[in-house]
Amino acid sequence: MRVGFGYDAHRLVAGRPLILGGVEIPYHLGLSGHSDADVLTHALGDALLGAVAAGDLGRHFPDTDPTYRGISSLVLLARIVAVVHSQGYKPVNIDVTVVAEKPKLAPHIPRMIEKIAPILGLDPGAVSIKATSTEGMGFAGREEGIAAYAVVLVARESPPLPFPQELG
Repeated sequence: MRVGFGYDAHRLVAGRPLILGGVEIPYHLGLSGHSDADVLTHALGDALLGAVAAGDLGRHFPDTDPTYRGISSLVLLARIVAVVHSQGYKPVNIDVTVVAEKPKLAPHIPRMIEKIAPILGLDPGAVSIKATSTEGMGFAGREEGIAAYAVVLVARESPPLPFPQELG
């Protein structure tokens, strides 16, 4: 088994939709970025890549490549899961925390889980998404941006080899 950790943050700006966990959240500001700027999915992707020592999001999907302009981060997540599988691993469970002063995210978390769990090949009970605020402190507290932290556990896909009888 291996553990991966991810972090991402993006600035809040006018004129963009707010996408978190693949869900469009009604809000007057959105996140600035080359793709859909979904910090939750980006942190999760980085955690998965880190767990299998496969670099980071920027290495796989550079913001200098026009192919990824405006792309759904759920599409990127599916590609990352393919990388994890190619390394012989599969996700076991995830835990993500989104840091945002506003908007309130709790009502949207079940939909986020519904979108992310199938991509990871996980039961929804293995997908934990939480939200917190910083009570006015820092860039998130000043409502300048949103951040996300993610941790994942991955395990080898193939079953362990049987114990050799001769070692009995």
